[in-house]
Amino acid sequence: MNITLVSNGTQGRVLRDSFSSAVTRNVIVVGLCISINYVNGTLVHTFIKHEIFTGNPRYILFIHMVLNDIVQLIITVLLHVLSYVVFTFNVSFCCVLLMTVMFTTLNTPLNLAIMAIERYIAICNPLRHSQICTVRKTYILISLIWVLSAIDVFPELFLLIATQPPSFFYSNIFCLRDTVFSNAQLMEKRTAVHVIYLIFVSIIIVYTYVKIMYVATAKNSDARKARSTILLHGIQLLICMLTFVGPMVDKVLADVFPAFIVERTFLSYIIIQVMPRFISPIVYGVRDQTFCKYLKRYLVCTIVWKPFKKPPYLLADRVLDSGE
Repeated sequence: MNITLVSNGTQGRVLRDSFSSAVTRNVIVVGLCISINYVNGTLVHTFIKHEIFTGNPRYILFIHMVLNDIVQLIITVLLHVLSYVVFTFNVSFCCVLLMTVMFTTLNTPLNLAIMAIERYIAICNPLRHSQICTVRKTYILISLIWVLSAIDVFPELFLLIATQPPSFFYSNIFCLRDTVFSNAQLMEKRTAVHVIYLIFVSIIIVYTYVKIMYVATAKNSDARKARSTILLHGIQLLICMLTFVGPMVDKVLADVFPAFIVERTFLSYIIIQVMPRFISPIVYGVRDQTFCKYLKRYLVCTIVWKPFKKPPYLLADRVLDSGE
């Protein structure tokens, strides 16, 4: 279908998209989703297979972010494709999808902020790292991430249930957050929560990465690679922080470029939702020497090609996992 609806937060419009443009947009989005999730799925498989990662707080936080990204990317791409194929669908089903996206989108920058703190402790206070950053505390922090995201998500659902009749949840609607959760009080609350989160995450990012950059520069060992990794991580954090200011940026762009609603929305989706999920595998999966050493064995589907043959590197895995 070559019809789509786009909302800028204050109004909705039904726009006609050419068939070639609709196909191109969906091919790009689905292709990126498959490619990124293939790499992310391999990262999860690598993590599960080796105890050296499952007992390390750094990699636990990382794999939580990867799983979060997989879910978020699948659902956002599904919503994008459905907007062209079926246009509108059941409100209840839409709410489930939107709430999942809202949770996972907010989780990413919060997760990255905690990862920044963990790296700060590891580099700036290495002697106490093993005491401060334990597996148990890591899972507690992951639970805290979900609680903080729930502060933003659940009030919107409760207010929607309280203000809308039951028939609304059986009706069909174009599935956008601003069309479902359109209450003015919700938007004010959303802006306030996003501003608080933006200040909180920004303080953590600036402090930890300035300190890490200083220590990485002061030490001569692998300083160049450390600086490059920190720079990539910083770019990812900045892009993820656009989640908090995205609605405000959309309003500004709507005033500046009122005639390019579809293009603006598509570009915003790629930059805010897709690009951070593309950078994650590069920063931790490929550039991390320990993880990459295992990852390259699965990335080319070696196990799939030889399912009944004992892998020749099994003994080496045991040696590496034991730290010998």
